[in-house]
Amino acid sequence: MTVLYFIRHGESEANREKRFAGNYDVDLTELGYSQAAHIPSAFADVHVDAIFASDLKRAYQTAVPLAASRGLEIIKAPDFREIFAGAWEGALFDEIMKKHSAAYAVWKTDIGRAVCTDGESVAHLAERVLAAAERIAREYDGKTVVIATHATPIRALATLWSAGDLAAMKDTAWVPNASVTRVSFENGIFTLEEIGCTEHLDGLLTRLPANV
Repeated sequence: MTVLYFIRHGESEANREKRFAGNYDVDLTELGYSQAAHIPSAFADVHVDAIFASDLKRAYQTAVPLAASRGLEIIKAPDFREIFAGAWEGALFDEIMKKHSAAYAVWKTDIGRAVCTDGESVAHLAERVLAAAERIAREYDGKTVVIATHATPIRALATLWSAGDLAAMKDTAWVPNASVTRVSFENGIFTLEEIGCTEHLDGLLTRLPANV
């Protein structure tokens, strides 16, 4: 059995400013770095064989403390980037709601069918991150791998593994910054074991705003 741990990045500058980051490459905030520093404690009793991270700074930097504590390199994995948001990249959520109201209404109410204006669909994002997760699970058969990524990839994957259909994604909650989600992979099947765990953060909790 292969075990994969998915970490959502710590609080980013875009999170703090209430912007839709997408592939907009922003750094962590001071709080985000503090959250990342707490992540090794979540793996105190876990042997980690490899660490992957989205190549966007906020995800990569979130993985640094864990990698340093284990003496492992971080393997950059662009397939685990956040959704490419097109016209929404770097924009304030309030601005997107005004300028792209119809498309953003779908994002808010039926996210599994959403398409970012001039950008990627959630269905395409789900396809690429699922394929990447399966490649890693097969390559590291019987081992334990950590993947630092973003909110929408984790929400999409969790939906597929719990409900089997992106139509149910609207009922899957966003996971908090620097939270840990665990899945197993055996005989070609993923099983969602835990989602959005935050006990290691000692109360340093941040979440996406209500209008996301």
